[in-house]
Amino acid sequence: MKKYNLLPADTYVVINKTILHDEDRKIITSLYLPVIGTDAVMLYFMLWADLDSLSIVSSDFTHQKLVSNLRITIGEVEEARNKLEAIGLIKVLVKDGNINNYIYELYSPASATEFLSHPILNVVLYSNIGKKEYDNLIKTFKMPRFNTSGYVDITKNFNDVFESTCMTSYDLSLEDIRKYNKLKLNINSNFDFNFLINSMPKNIDTNRIFTKEIKELIINLSFIYDIDAIKMSNIIRGCFNERGTINKEELRKASRNFYQFDNGGNLPTVTSNCQPEYLRKPIGDTSKRAKMIYTFETISPRELLISKNKGNEPTRRDLKLLEDLLIDYNLKPGVVNVLIDYILNINDKKLTRGLVEMMAGEWQRKGIETVEDAMSLCEKEHKKRNKKIVKNEPAISKTPVWFDKKIEKNVIDSNEDNQLEELLKEYK
Repeated sequence: MKKYNLLPADTYVVINKTILHDEDRKIITSLYLPVIGTDAVMLYFMLWADLDSLSIVSSDFTHQKLVSNLRITIGEVEEARNKLEAIGLIKVLVKDGNINNYIYELYSPASATEFLSHPILNVVLYSNIGKKEYDNLIKTFKMPRFNTSGYVDITKNFNDVFESTCMTSYDLSLEDIRKYNKLKLNINSNFDFNFLINSMPKNIDTNRIFTKEIKELIINLSFIYDIDAIKMSNIIRGCFNERGTINKEELRKASRNFYQFDNGGNLPTVTSNCQPEYLRKPIGDTSKRAKMIYTFETISPRELLISKNKGNEPTRRDLKLLEDLLIDYNLKPGVVNVLIDYILNINDKKLTRGLVEMMAGEWQRKGIETVEDAMSLCEKEHKKRNKKIVKNEPAISKTPVWFDKKIEKNVIDSNEDNQLEELLKEYK
């Protein structure tokens, strides 16, 4: 798919593909905001406000309007838009030109019931706001219960009030009638259903059991709880009910317990998997250093570790460390990539938590957000460390090949080009 870099001069028009109510505002601010953040929510409300008096279609605007009104950068607008796309609140269409023209289709949020029963959204909401706030939130959406004992239901049926009579013929097309529309949460998953189905007991009717709904649930659970087909197979075996089908609630509970057992009782949340667009280096520089920067910006920390592990999945300990860097230290994915790559190079391929957290804390305090700044800081740190090396101190095992020659002339030899090319191949 072609990459489109959003510019302030690019135009957009908003098309309402649903029917929006005031209750939707409450759902978005109460349930969606803790998951996607303030910028994304305010962008959705801005697009909603752009609609005409009939709430169907907007005029043409430039993205500079969004930048000015939201008081954020064009990169932050794009990142907020990406979150709205990912969570199913908007769909984006674009037409090429000297100035790109965008169409933003607005869709309704999930209902409170749908959101709070979703295997991913509900877990992330709970993880982000905590039990006390979550319980308070649930109360605001609960229907009060009334005691109707002693009452008799006397509600009339349709045919008790109306009868059918002959009338003239008519031709009505319902295609263009406005209706309540929602987008599903789509996940591009490589989950191995063939393995899962083949691993089931022979007396199981897999065609009847693995319905579209069950497969969708498994994909969601495998994503949020990081469960592969082998582990999911073992979990599912304990979730069959007396009818020989999978108990969905039991499957959700077992998957959650599996994750919490391995993560000290904690629940997962979600983070951006790659460096945000607005923090990336502009495309155009073709130097090898620029290629390395681009690589760090366009892969996720998990993918980087997989490449370092020769294609094998990282350990749960290493994945937990990545999660802490992204969430607790609030480092950007590209910055985490630089940090991990640097530590692996100087620490004999070992991710020592103490060393990683020491550097992460320093980078957090210094507000390091871009790959380029992180690489420059590594180079300065390495130069400082080399000066402090004394006779009894162990030598640093390896210098990253992406280091600036001007700083590390003594450690970069004639094989640097080949080393960097090989390193880049790892991530492709």
